[in-house]
Amino acid sequence: MPITLPNDLPAFDILSNEGVMVMSPGRAATQDIRPLRIGLLNLMPKKIQTENQFARLIGATPLQIDFQLIRMSDHESRNTAADHMQSFYRRFCDVEATGEKFDGLVITGAPIEHLPFEEVTYWDELTRVFAWTQTHVHSTFGVCWGGMAMAWHFHGLKKHMLDAKAFGCFRHRNLAPASPFLRGFSDDVLVPVSRWTEVRQPEVDALPALKTLIASDQTGPCLIEDPRHRALYVFNHFEYDSTTLKDEYDRDAEAGKPINVPVNYYPDDDPREMPTNRWRSHAHLLYGNWINEIYQTTWYDMARIGEG
Repeated sequence: MPITLPNDLPAFDILSNEGVMVMSPGRAATQDIRPLRIGLLNLMPKKIQTENQFARLIGATPLQIDFQLIRMSDHESRNTAADHMQSFYRRFCDVEATGEKFDGLVITGAPIEHLPFEEVTYWDELTRVFAWTQTHVHSTFGVCWGGMAMAWHFHGLKKHMLDAKAFGCFRHRNLAPASPFLRGFSDDVLVPVSRWTEVRQPEVDALPALKTLIASDQTGPCLIEDPRHRALYVFNHFEYDSTTLKDEYDRDAEAGKPINVPVNYYPDDDPREMPTNRWRSHAHLLYGNWINEIYQTTWYDMARIGEG
């Protein structure tokens, strides 16, 4: 089954050309099954790039997905055209006011790691989002800063500043091969990492409500399950395109900012070479497993979402 996107959203043509099954809302309305309703709360500056990355993974499942784009109510994007935001995004306050429910919600990262959570301009509204997920979303996926923010809000799990940016592709261990979210995963997984902060495994272990599913000896916990809040927290970037780390490196290098060559990313660690994508299959497995688990456990009657 395809993912449902507006015909004029840039991702519609991009994903169609890649062979991803995409359906217009008009065509979707003729289907007899209920599509899964998945929201993307996009906190990243480059909205279009981020929505393409997540739509690519979420749309690769055999299920029909109604994909909804959401933004913070009063935070204006300076990196995405206003007409794009007006055409395709809804403010959270408007979504909240309707009382509508979602089978899944992805909360992205944001380039604000250096700030304490409470100093983020939209923190108060974001905590409303977290509370709202407990009554209006069946399963939530917090990504990078978004995952750290959820873990802090629900469990007081601290984020710690790193002395140097964790930047590159790092080996990770599959700690829970029986988890439905890791079905088909290898024992050893390569994952892109790009962050200035970390959560620490001993502090996760001190919280019985949390379970680490994937971790790295070099960069710490990667994927954590929070069953009580029907949530997953991933601190690294399965969703990245092949050149996302390259784009970050080139941007900072051209600006004269101190930046190390991303670890284990370029052939022979030579930034003159084109990087090879070695995480794409696990990215599709992770998000496909998440969507499948939602499909297996969500309510057919969406009014009942939030009951447990």
